Amino acid sequence: MFKDIIFGNKNEANTAEMIPLAAGIEKLSVDDFDLPEELQLLTLRNTVLFPQIVIPIAVGRKKSLKLIKEAHKKDILIGIISQKDEKTEDPKFNDIYKIGTLARVIKLFDMPDGEKTAVLQGITRFKITEELSVKPYLKVKYNIIPTNETSDRKKFEAQLLSVKELSVKIIHLSSNLPKEAAFAINNIDSPEFLINFVSSNTDVRAKEKQKLLENNDLSGRAALLLKYLSEEVQKLELKDNIQNKAKTEMSQQQKEYFLHQQMKAIQDELGLESPKVEIEELEKKAKKKKWNTDAEEAFKKQINRLKQINPMAPDYSYQLIYAQTLVDLPWNEYTKDNFDLKRAKKILDDDHYGLDNVKDRILEHLAVLKLKGDLKAPILCLYGPPGVGKTSLGKSVAHALERKYARMSLGGLHDEAEIRGHRKTYIGAMPGRIIQNLKKVKSSNPVFILDEIDKIGNDFRGDPSSALLEVLDPEQNNTFYDNYLELEFDLSKILFIATANSLNTINSALRDRMELIEVSGYIVEEKNEIAKRHLIPRQLKEHGLKVSQLKFSKEAIEKIITDYTGESGVRNLEKKIAEVIRKIAKKIALEEDYSKLLKTADIEDYLGIPRYIKGKYEGNEFAGVVTGLAWTQVGGKILFIESSVSKGSGQLNLTGNLGQVMKESAVIAFEYMKAHAEDFKIKDSIFKNYNVHIHVPEGAIPKDGPSAGITMVTSMASVLTQRKIKNRLAMTGEMTLRGKVLPVGGIKEKILAAKRADIKELILPKDNEKDIKEINDLYLKGLKFHFAETITEVLDIALLKQKVNNPVRFKTK
Repeated sequence: MFKDIIFGNKNEANTAEMIPLAAGIEKLSVDDFDLPEELQLLTLRNTVLFPQIVIPIAVGRKKSLKLIKEAHKKDILIGIISQKDEKTEDPKFNDIYKIGTLARVIKLFDMPDGEKTAVLQGITRFKITEELSVKPYLKVKYNIIPTNETSDRKKFEAQLLSVKELSVKIIHLSSNLPKEAAFAINNIDSPEFLINFVSSNTDVRAKEKQKLLENNDLSGRAALLLKYLSEEVQKLELKDNIQNKAKTEMSQQQKEYFLHQQMKAIQDELGLESPKVEIEELEKKAKKKKWNTDAEEAFKKQINRLKQINPMAPDYSYQLIYAQTLVDLPWNEYTKDNFDLKRAKKILDDDHYGLDNVKDRILEHLAVLKLKGDLKAPILCLYGPPGVGKTSLGKSVAHALERKYARMSLGGLHDEAEIRGHRKTYIGAMPGRIIQNLKKVKSSNPVFILDEIDKIGNDFRGDPSSALLEVLDPEQNNTFYDNYLELEFDLSKILFIATANSLNTINSALRDRMELIEVSGYIVEEKNEIAKRHLIPRQLKEHGLKVSQLKFSKEAIEKIITDYTGESGVRNLEKKIAEVIRKIAKKIALEEDYSKLLKTADIEDYLGIPRYIKGKYEGNEFAGVVTGLAWTQVGGKILFIESSVSKGSGQLNLTGNLGQVMKESAVIAFEYMKAHAEDFKIKDSIFKNYNVHIHVPEGAIPKDGPSAGITMVTSMASVLTQRKIKNRLAMTGEMTLRGKVLPVGGIKEKILAAKRADIKELILPKDNEKDIKEINDLYLKGLKFHFAETITEVLDIALLKQKVNNPVRFKTK
């Protein structure tokens, strides 16, 4: 209320700046004016003019301006009447009230913004009795409406006093009204002018003001005005109470809110993105998503929550990130597989040499998918030594299928939340790495590499390998539940390929869910081909050399393989090739002469003396030295078992950093020899008067496992009989106390180790014969196999009749 005195309101015949004024006139008589017989009407949109009140209006309608100019120029009275609906642009008789106020135009002038402003003064009320015309202005016949005097003076005076008190109270409660307005109210003596003045300034709608104007009884008008004033006072008091309470309870967070609001205003000025724009962008993205029902419902709920949260609240950013994660995930978005099997086979063959088992399994899956149209993706596990191409094979599979590629390293992973995600209640929560990778590749059916699955750890934070049980189970992973999303996500179309160096450390339940495919090491011929096809061209490109600038002879590559690397894979081979090429690149940069075709003799010039001297066969000149075969995480290798005898009391001594199982194998071998001494023409007294010492070289390296059993018994038999071991012979196999030979694992790796060491014959357990049949003939070329069921057979093959030079002479009592 009374804000119009200072600031004004938008109203008018179109829109008006209303500033009701007393203008120093408290009582005007209709007799002071010449009343027109026919009255021209000026309609106001959103206010009402009361008798004796002066208001300025901004004139916008052309015909309203024309009427005001004419009335001002001729000094004639016009009728001011209010519209029923302020939106009506060209009101007719049905659009206006029947009662209005006669008024004169005091002044007409231009405002600085170019608008025309007229100052009107109300004279008296009138009522339309007859509608005459609508053009050029609304024209009517009318009657003057007199105001009835009240008979109950005391009641009326009390009403006037209440009007003044409530008006003054409103002025004091309103912070934007000058306190001088209260002085003006208290100094109005005319009852009618007071009621009209306060009615004009009351903060009520034009509809309520029209009711006040139409009330003929001054006391009734005062009563209705008091009702409106009382409501206004109640609103202002409530507002004041709320503001006072808010002011006293304002916390640091609220202060920060106001500061953030200022920052927001600055950001808007700088053109930075506002929270509203962020939400709109999310909604736009969401329209293009192929949501399932639960995900769509969760997203909509999240957006509604974001709209209600203060953007400066700490929780807002967490909720926004969650909504962004939902909309960025590839819900039901799949890449189309390429079913051209010949093309897929060519890509796999071009990218990787060998690995036929893996390639065949991928092509089988693609073939069934082509025929059936839908198939749960297999869960493959490639296991084998490092550097054989397990991880890089995943990229080739993705390329062959034309799928997206994702990789997740599991080495050293301890926290289950890395798989399942963190709950949103935690600060910094995020989805698990499975979901994060799907979000990154924007596809729900990528080729997904789970690298180093055998190196997962577990501690107080949970067991990640147990969390993977759901991921890698085709019967469950179509409803994989991520703790952060709190929704189910379908992983069943993903082609998971796990890689491992050893199966021993993989959870048995997890191992059972995967299709195990062994990826064994390469022989020299295979490494030579890999170097020529892949490693050398790649390193030449990385070092800025052209193919025409440098070539490796087959012999040079083979020398690098045999003399400078000792691995099952090709990782170190690539490093050595890179080392050679770097040195060549240096010579080219210095413009020095070099040989464009590298031969065997050139390799030592670039790589120095051969570094790899392990794994070479050491001959059969000494009794008790037998070549065994071992499996390690980096592939197969040869292992020497040495036995010697010395005078003593029949003790067995073991050295070489042996594990418990290997020590037990040595004890079994020793006891077997004692039990069957007569079969080998060994005197019993030797076991009483001589100690047997078994040593496995490279004592710094821990060694364990049962596969050295037959090697140890052969070593003991050789030293106790002083018979030579067959030349270039190696063996592997577990033995029992009864002399049976049991099968062992890692046969392919052991065969490769034997070939690298130039071994010609192998003794294997009879039960391992089936494993040989599954190995490519290329690996078996140049090797002769003996399959034994008993220790007797092993010793018959391994021990020559010929004794070593300078045999030990056992002295017995």
